[in-house]
Amino acid sequence: MLPEEFFTPGSSSFIRFLTAHRPDLLITESLPPEVRVADGELPHGTTVLALTYRDGVLIAGDRRATRGNLIAQRDLEKVHPTDDHTAVAFAGTVGLAVDMVKLYQVELTHFEKVEGTSMTLNAKANRLAGMVRQNLGQAMQGMVVVPMLVGYDTDAPDGPRGRIFSFDVTGGPYEKRDFHAEGSGSPFARGALKKLFRADMPRREAALAALHALYDAADDDSATGGPDLGRRIFPTVSVITGDGYERLSEAETEELSREMVEQRHRRPDGPTAAP
Repeated sequence: MLPEEFFTPGSSSFIRFLTAHRPDLLITESLPPEVRVADGELPHGTTVLALTYRDGVLIAGDRRATRGNLIAQRDLEKVHPTDDHTAVAFAGTVGLAVDMVKLYQVELTHFEKVEGTSMTLNAKANRLAGMVRQNLGQAMQGMVVVPMLVGYDTDAPDGPRGRIFSFDVTGGPYEKRDFHAEGSGSPFARGALKKLFRADMPRREAALAALHALYDAADDDSATGGPDLGRRIFPTVSVITGDGYERLSEAETEELSREMVEQRHRRPDGPTAAP
């Protein structure tokens, strides 16, 4: 038998439901004020990126997590679908980030079941912004989570429907045009995307551009992992179009990664900008 609170009318927000009835299950409880987590004590995820392309939006991430100067995990999943037409990638404290993504997935599903319809993409961005804001206390104590939200806006008028949102630690949402990257390797990834991005790229070209950007990030940032050909660990690459979310298969990602690495053997600095 379910407890009485499950049958009490209330908000369509699952987070508000937990706040009212089981706040201990939320991830927003801060450490005591005098406690601060030192850099390097917890696993951190690093570079994730997104770019729009001809059919929608692509999101990708490397697979490395670090603990200080050590590699904590080589095959971390940083890109997660949150519903049929949105996905989240994260950089920052891995444990909190994974819990935030799971809670956000439930939040969107709960809203859709209660309201009978899904949120607009703007509402999804604002809802995630609120979750990031609730983590501010922990962020100030060294446990920062920086998510990136991408989606295919099914309600948008004619024109580009792939959209990208970033957030600061206070929960401020910012819509980004064309491409964006987060994490320690993001300056190098954005530099690569600046020269490779074209709005009309087909999926394959967009995926190669993302892989080149992650390669450049790994080349200059020790916390970002490049394609591991020996262990066959490759970046996560997913796309969202009008047909929904799709993660590129391991076989396709491996083929594209090996092609990209071969190109870098011939041209170590990567492809040049299109004229």
